Formats: sequence, structure tokens, C-alpha cells
Amino acid sequence: MKKVIMVADDSPSIRKFVSFALTLKGYEILSVCDGMEALEKLPTKKIQLLITDLNMPNVDGFELIKAVRSNDELKDIPIIILTSLAGNEEVEKGMKFGANSYLVKPFDPKRILYEVSKYLN
Repeated sequence: MKKVIMVADDSPSIRKFVSFALTLKGYEILSVCDGMEALEKLPTKKIQLLITDLNMPNVDGFELIKAVRSNDELKDIPIIILTSLAGNEEVEKGMKFGANSYLVKPFDPKRILYEVSKYLN
């Protein structure tokens, strides 16, 4: 059975790029445009990994991470932040909220595949 990865980003081009790279490696992608949609869809499908941007409308990445970590059924899902925010403050905040990895855009697809492979074998 394919492992399912949720990609939450308000940029259609980033969602398409990440989805393409991961689909080639055999993962199933559930693409959402913000944290609100992610929170609506997370309980409906067995997600093995979440990749999220931080800057999103409605519910941002920090709030999404906090919500996932405080939900008993979702709290163990590995979370990779993929964002253009490169400051130490954001990195520390993301990790403090419970992210497992922090990647900065623009990124190399090999790097994202490497990070995903750390959590999904």
C-alpha cells in the first residue's frame, strides 16, 4: 500500500513540484492549500507524513503543527516544514512546536526526498 503524504502550501506551483517529485518515488499525495483545509482532511485519510509551509492564509503552519501535535490520533505524524522563512527564530519556533525537519525554499528535490525517506521507509 502506498504511503500517503499531505502537502500543505498556498502556492500551487510548490504543491505541484513537491507532489511530482514524491509521486515519482511511489508516494500518494494529498495536496491542500492551507492549514484549515489540512485540518479538515487529516482525519479523513491515513496520513503518514505532513509537509507544510508556514506562511498560509486562514491557519498558518505553526497553528497547523500545534493542532496536529495536540491531537491524540495525529500527534505522531512526522512533520517537515518547507518554507521561505530562513531565520533562526522561525526554525527554533517550528522545532519547538513539534516539527521534525525544517527545509528552506528554494530547495533541491533530492533534499526533500532524503528528508521524507528519514521518516518513511
